[in-house]
Parts: sequence; structure tokens; C-alpha cells
Amino acid sequence: MRALPTQGAGMIMVTPVSLSEVDVVRDAAVGRRCPVFVLTADPAVSVALTPHVDAVLSDGEALIQLTSPAVAVALASLEDDTKVVLATPAALLKAGPGWFQRVTEAATHTDPAPGISEVGRDLRHWPDWWWGLLVGIGMIGAGLGAAAITLGPVLLWYDRNFLGLDRDQLHGINHHLVHFLQHDRITMAGTMVAIGILYTGLAVGGIRRGWPWARNAYLASGLIGFPTLLYFLGIGFLEPLHTAVAVALFPMFLIATRRSPARPQWTIMPEGPERQQRRALTGQLLMIITGLGLFAGGAVVSVVGLTHVFVPSDLVFLGTTSEELQAANPHLLPFIAHDRAGFGGALMAAAVAIMGLSAWGWRRGEAWIWWSLALAAIAGFIPPVLVHSHVGYTDFGHLAPVYIGICLTTLALLLARPYLCAGRSAWPRHGAG
Repeated sequence: MRALPTQGAGMIMVTPVSLSEVDVVRDAAVGRRCPVFVLTADPAVSVALTPHVDAVLSDGEALIQLTSPAVAVALASLEDDTKVVLATPAALLKAGPGWFQRVTEAATHTDPAPGISEVGRDLRHWPDWWWGLLVGIGMIGAGLGAAAITLGPVLLWYDRNFLGLDRDQLHGINHHLVHFLQHDRITMAGTMVAIGILYTGLAVGGIRRGWPWARNAYLASGLIGFPTLLYFLGIGFLEPLHTAVAVALFPMFLIATRRSPARPQWTIMPEGPERQQRRALTGQLLMIITGLGLFAGGAVVSVVGLTHVFVPSDLVFLGTTSEELQAANPHLLPFIAHDRAGFGGALMAAAVAIMGLSAWGWRRGEAWIWWSLALAAIAGFIPPVLVHSHVGYTDFGHLAPVYIGICLTTLALLLARPYLCAGRSAWPRHGAG
């Protein structure tokens, strides 16, 4: 009763209802978000439930009950204005998440999607999606810049000023410390690039074409990611470059997500062979599970970064203790904590974007979704594996979540590729205008 309206259901019909189930239906209808009807031939059930639901019907002739999840069947049924169209639980279970929205999109007449040439040079007239694209490009650039710094000097002038140490002195405290910083920062840089790729896809593939879910996924991710800058309040180290990037991109993020898209400009394809759909639904489930796992991992990393800073395998790799590092330089732990907590926040932001794309965006023929997830996975997973191998931090337990994420994502994308990357074809009766 509570979940279906959020998925797009306009009404809920409960049937059959026996007298022993009256209390269950009555309790479930409390706080309902859409009209709830009951279909029953039992007068006692009708009397008992009439005060608690929107209507009790005894005749189902005005109803069309869909047992197939095929969108084309739903569209054909909706053409009869004298009937109420209902999807049975069996149909919804076969359809996977977002069925109501897919039907609505297929029944909506749309305009052609705008091209880049329509953006123009006047900033005042730039569309929201263009600002979203700039944020994505900015995140990719910032991630690549962070990687270049990490593979080069490692420490910038403000790092040296905060620590009172240069790279050689840092190495003198602990000969694994520079490598440890590099492994943290390369992992963070890869996650930033992944976020930029996801934001670019959501902006160009989703917001530009008027999909409200794309704007919502973009917004939810940014509302997780940008506030993590405030982690410095609990750490004591505010990195100027990190702050500058956030300050520059945040206004553009606000412009990109300030309102829901005004015009539908998407195109809808037929759902294709059932076998292809089934495999894609399995891939969708695996991607959602991956996103949930990444979010949980990011939350754990954030908490560790803001509290203990290190996990046990970190200290084994370093061959030291937190107390020894603190005694060597009191600014060292806050400096490392900034990288750790910041990575946790970025990982949560990426996870939310992945879950939004996967739960709401699965559409046949939308190859941009597949490429956004695939490129983000490459940027997010490959650098950590390479840098851990390079510095010799190869503890299997530490890297196990990364390996699991790679396996789940690879399998998900392989299963979903024929569906998401299907060639464009026309919808039989509705779709783009």
C-alpha cells in the first residue's frame, strides 16, 4: 500500500478479501497515498470495509487486469477510457522496478531531444543539463588532477606547510607512508572520475531528455557528496584544492538540479524478447546490490576516517601503530584522516548515482546507461587494484570488497548489455513525436 504509489500506481485494488482478512486490509489502508478499492461479493466484507477504504465494488466488469508485464499490452488496454487498468502482482513481479513509469513514458507524446548546438553562448539561457554536464567534466578533471599530483610530488605546498614535512621527511618517519598516501589518493581520484562519468551520463542522457528520475538521482548523489567537505570540522585539516573544487562546482550543481525537467524529450523502444528482459532484470538487481554495497562501504570508511583513521590491515602494512605516528608528528593523523573520510563520502555519492541509474533508468536501447556504468566501474575499480599492487598492499581481506564489486558489476553489465545497448527501433504506436 505504501510502496506502490511511490512507483507510480494511481490506485490499488484489493481482491479477493475474506471476512477474516478485513482487519489486515483496514490496517494496510491507514495512511494510504492513493485511492484503495476493494472488490468483493461478500456483503459482510463490504459493510466492514466501506468506512476504511475509498470504495468497495461488487462488480469487476469495468476493470482490466493485466497478467503480462508487456508495456504494449498496457498501452492497448489504456485506450479504453471506460475501463480501469490494473496490474496484477504476478505482472509486477515479472516486470521488475519502474514498470508504472515505463508505461507512463511510453504513453507520453514527446518532443525531440535538444542538441548541443541549441545551447548557445549566453550563460543566462544555458539549460540545466548543460550545467550538470559541466559539473561532471569538472569532477573528471579534478580526479585526473588529483591522480597526477599523487603520482608526481604527492605533497603540495599547503600539505608541506600543514605537516611541517616534505616527502623525504615523511618517508623517513615510515618507509611505507608515502606509498600509503598514494594508495589512498589514487583510490579517491578514481572515485572522483567515476562520479564525473556518472554525472555526465545523467546530465546528457537523462536530464537533457526530460527524465525526472535522472534529475532526482543526480540531486540525491550531490546532496551526499558535497556536504562531505564539512568533514574537516571533525578532522582539523581543510585542503584548499578540495575546497576550491567544491566551491566552484556546487553552484553549477544547484543550477543543474534546481527544478524538474519541464518537457519530456525521451524516446521509448519496445521491450524486446522476454529472455533478454529477464537477463537484464538480473543485471539490474546485481547493480543495485553493488550500489548498496558501495554505499555501506563508503559509510564505514567515513566513520573509520573520522574516528580510528586506520583499519587493522593498514597498520600491518605500515608496520607501526597510530600512537607512534601521532608521536612522530601530531598533524599526521588528521592529514591521513582527511583522505580517508573524503574517499568514504565520495564513495557514498557514487553509490547513490549508481543505484539511481540502476533502479530507475533501466530502459531498452538506452546505451548511455550501460556506458556510464561501465566507464564509471573502470575508473572506480581498476585504479585501486593497480595502486595496491604497485605499493605492495595486497591484503586479500582488505581488497575483497573491490574484487566482489568487480565481479558483480562485470556480470551485471554482461547480462544487461543486449537489452540496454539494443539497436534503435520504433515503438508500435506511442513514443517520440
